[in-house]
Order: sequence, then C-alpha cells, then structure tokens
Amino acid sequence: MSPTVRNAAFVLVALGLVAGIALIIGQRSDGGDEQSAGGLTGGDFHSLVVDPTDPNRIFVGGHQSVSVSTDGGVTWTEVEALRDADAMGWSFSDGSVYVSGHPGLNLSTDDAASFEQINEGLPDTDVHAFGAAEGVLYAATPSAGVMSAKTGSPDWEVRSGSVGQSFFGRLLVGPADPERILAADVAAGVAESRDGGRSWDLLDSGLPAATWISRGGKDDQLVVASGPAGASISTDDGRTWAPLDLPDGVTLVEAVPARSDLLYAGRHDGSSVEVLVSRDGGATWTGAGV
Repeated sequence: MSPTVRNAAFVLVALGLVAGIALIIGQRSDGGDEQSAGGLTGGDFHSLVVDPTDPNRIFVGGHQSVSVSTDGGVTWTEVEALRDADAMGWSFSDGSVYVSGHPGLNLSTDDAASFEQINEGLPDTDVHAFGAAEGVLYAATPSAGVMSAKTGSPDWEVRSGSVGQSFFGRLLVGPADPERILAADVAAGVAESRDGGRSWDLLDSGLPAATWISRGGKDDQLVVASGPAGASISTDDGRTWAPLDLPDGVTLVEAVPARSDLLYAGRHDGSSVEVLVSRDGGATWTGAGV
C-alpha cells in the first residue's frame, strides 16, 4: 500500500468531512471557573486528549472552546487561555503542552495554565495537525503540507509539500523513533511516515477517513484511529487493525498511555462533549463516573 498519500484534490474532501462534523454553534460560558457536566467546545468537536501523566485529566477541544476535566470526565472547566484556538493538534512533550489550530500554534510551559502563540517562521499558520517528540516538532497544514522544526526554533522546513493537506488532529511521533509518524487523514484513514514526514504510505486501518489518532498501552503498542466514519484499533503498533465498536454518536476515541484497558470516547451534543469510558479495552462503555 504505497501510493503516496494526498494531492490537492483531496483537500476539498477533507474540508467537506470536517465541516460535516460541525453542528449549530451553542452559547459559551463566560466563566472559566464554572464546572459543568459536559466539556464545552462550541459548535464542533475536534480533539479529545488525555494528559500522559494523569489518566483522569482530559481535554476536549473545538473551534470556540477547550475544556478540561480532572475527574475522568465527570465535571469540566473551560480553559480560558484557549478560547477561539480551534484546538485540533495536541502534544505533551519536553515538559510543554502544544495546541494547534487555524490561528496557529500555542505553547504552554506551565501545565496548560497559560499559553503563548509561537507562529514565527511557520509557512502557514492554519495548523490542522501537530505532534512533537523530544527535540522535534511536526505540523501539517492544508496549503503547506508537512513541515518540521527543532524544538524552540522558528526555522520550519517543509518536508512534503504534496502530502498532509488532509491530516487532522494529533500527529503520533515515536515513541522509540522520532522519524516515525502516524497521522489521521480525513481523506484516506491512517498514514505513516518512517523518514520524518518526507514520504508517506497508507496503512490498512479499515477506515475511509479519520480525524483523530492516539496511542496507549503499557508497551506503547496500542493505537486507535477514529472519526465520523467509525474507529479501528491496533495492538501491534499499527501493523494490523480491527474494527472498534462504539456507542451511538461517538466520533473520537482516546487511548491512555500505560493502560491497555482504559479508553475514552467523546460524543458531541450541541456545544459540549459527553465523555464515555471503557475499562475493558472497548468491549463495553459507560458514562464517566459510573
């Protein structure tokens, strides 16, 4: 399966699929200290992220808002520093938190308490997909394709101008090899690079489209790809895949680092996200806190 991934024609498909996820925009709370039973994202749902150091700390993000839960998805607080950040790509790396979206790349060095924009040198600030590992950053945009920079450097290099236009969400980097990247592709499912984003192949994930990809398990071998078209799970680091059954309405699934049994799933409803939990690797699902 080595046809090189993506060309400009797929971008229209990608944008159409992403737009199809959006619902009517709801009202946003003005209070970052308020807690609610659903994670506020606004009219769409782009990302579902677990803090790799704390499996009970979960972020959900959309175009308007990002919310965080510290009790496994039971209650939520809006992250005011990420209002209108269009949170799509995420990475916890080198003691920092990165969040990307249409306005560009945001960096927090205080555990997501505050963020600053770091767009210097980016060929395109419409960063739909992002990932990082020790010493290296990767980004993908609809116009520039896949690019890379060293951590802390404004010198971004386009690695592939014909690939990555329809990548979305998190780019999974490593963990053993920072040149290996897995990407969710809204036009083709799951793509893989083994040379730092310079060339890409499609993996046989069984998904025609994906908007999120995550890694978990005690040995980092568990990979889950998900999106409006469903979800697939791999227990051998992406070599083979099987369908993952999801509750109705779920579009994103997050695997949890160091846990093979625990998965989170997100269901968007109006302007907020309900998070469901599986404690048996996806065989059964319950509401958060149940």
